Amino acid sequence: MAQPTTLQPPAASATLDVPRTGNWDGGNEPFKASYGKLMMWFFLLSDAFTFAAFLTTYGMIRHKHEVFTGEAKDFVFSTRWWPIPDHVFNAFPGMGEANVPLGFVALMTMILILSSVTMVLAVEAGHRMDKNDVQKWLLWTILFGATFLGSQAWEWSHFIHGHAEGTLMADGTMFRGANLAMNQYGPVLFADLFFFITGFHGTHVLSGVCLLVWCFIATTNGTFEKRGHYEMIEKIGLYWHFVDLVWVFVFTFFYLV
Repeated sequence: MAQPTTLQPPAASATLDVPRTGNWDGGNEPFKASYGKLMMWFFLLSDAFTFAAFLTTYGMIRHKHEVFTGEAKDFVFSTRWWPIPDHVFNAFPGMGEANVPLGFVALMTMILILSSVTMVLAVEAGHRMDKNDVQKWLLWTILFGATFLGSQAWEWSHFIHGHAEGTLMADGTMFRGANLAMNQYGPVLFADLFFFITGFHGTHVLSGVCLLVWCFIATTNGTFEKRGHYEMIEKIGLYWHFVDLVWVFVFTFFYLV
């Protein structure tokens, strides 16, 4: 009488020798992206929705307000119409009341773009396992990021204290500067959106600088050398480039359009 056959489980090696195609095949690294980098992309995507909501709100509110139609030289601050950015952001540190339209904001933008360049160099040095170069370029990125934050703090201070001439408010009082309830430059919502949007972005820059400082300390202590890779630098780099890219949209919406 024939003995019944029993099915044997496949050998362990049979599940390990499946050729990788480079596409999403359910492995630990879909599209050759590690779990950490994939989660960073998910976070950045969700964060992009938040910034998009802020900027869309800005666009809709501005569209509903009256626009000044006269000559630019005749423009005066008024709660009737949306302010012209050239007349609001025209100050420069150390130059008193000199009229430099968007000059300081352009400098801030250039500083942030340079920080992206140094961040790229830090990631590239990590791929080469060059600890000294990673330290050098991280330090430059931290300095650029801190300089941007200091510049934004000065811009906020000037925005809050206002222009010397002030604006006659509806109740007959003269008011200078802006806060969440009153605004020398125009409708109150202009100031509200300025504080919320640039403040939200500034919080991201501050968080990025803190992460970069941690990476610099970890690099100095040889943490990534012991791990055998500098993937953390690459993940923080993704976040930093995202913050820089968002600033391009903030700059366009608030200062150029």
